[in-house]
Amino acid sequence: MRDLFLRAARGERTERPPVWMMRQAGRYLPEYREVREQYSFREAISTPEVAERVSLQPYDRFAPDGVVMYSDILVTLEPLGFDYRIESGVGPVVENPVETPADVERDRGDVRDQLGYVGELLGRLDSTLANDAATIGFAGGPFTVASYVFDGDGRDGIRRFRARHPDAFAELLDAFADVTRDYLVYQQESGADVIQLFDTWAGVLPPDEYREYVLPLHRDLFDAVDVPTILFVRNPNLDLMRESGADVLSLDWTADMKEARDQLGDTPVQGNLDPSYLLGTRETVRRETERVIEKAGDSGHILNLGHGVWRDTPVENVAEFFETAKKITR
Repeated sequence: MRDLFLRAARGERTERPPVWMMRQAGRYLPEYREVREQYSFREAISTPEVAERVSLQPYDRFAPDGVVMYSDILVTLEPLGFDYRIESGVGPVVENPVETPADVERDRGDVRDQLGYVGELLGRLDSTLANDAATIGFAGGPFTVASYVFDGDGRDGIRRFRARHPDAFAELLDAFADVTRDYLVYQQESGADVIQLFDTWAGVLPPDEYREYVLPLHRDLFDAVDVPTILFVRNPNLDLMRESGADVLSLDWTADMKEARDQLGDTPVQGNLDPSYLLGTRETVRRETERVIEKAGDSGHILNLGHGVWRDTPVENVAEFFETAKKITR
């Protein structure tokens, strides 16, 4: 339910935790695999009627309290002129990677023009869902998306570039932040009730560099929109994440939920069931889900996984995850 989700995002007490999953629409669903037999990944995300159908597949099965748009964090490469493709078994491959500081200087396209298919998708979801569930938009964080524009292991490549060319590194992050700001505002205008920023790999930076390079960009991005915002970082420094201005902090599965809540005080949180538990028995899913809910308390908690759902997850275990949340009464 939309209101349940938004109340939890504001830190209010809820009668049960609202629930959704990262990678909610995806390869663990047979109906999704059928769609992908007809469309490539980029065709599917850039065709609004197809992306709407995929976004709603888990809603039709499980009725989560939030429906996340079917898209990808890499779409913000497009307004910056990066050409990329998705290779099966490899992942994203950028055809014109950053190799020298000169490659950072790029002409910017118009976000609303080049990513108009995302705005149309959000409008469709907002119209279909109304108050029955929150429409969730998202974007990749500047550090994480920028890490994909380097050859090889992007997390190593971007750190190598930072060491050799710190000024160009900062310029590259600024360029991605500028595009991402416009993109978040566009999502809000198009109907997103909530927006999550995935700066998944920013946690590889030492705290001082996170504070210097990433934190100011996060603050600027969250200041740009008025809808509730969620920040996800793997291996996070919770104190730094709290300074970002995000309304909700999404915890990965390595964080102890109770310790995080004690540390963060009244800051709302999201998460953080280990996705691997969904590969166990339904009893295991129920037990571990209830444990997360109990540790999180009854205020300001959005139930989710600590990362995206795995592709080989049994559908019946996903159903158990959602059903467990919905059986909670307070």
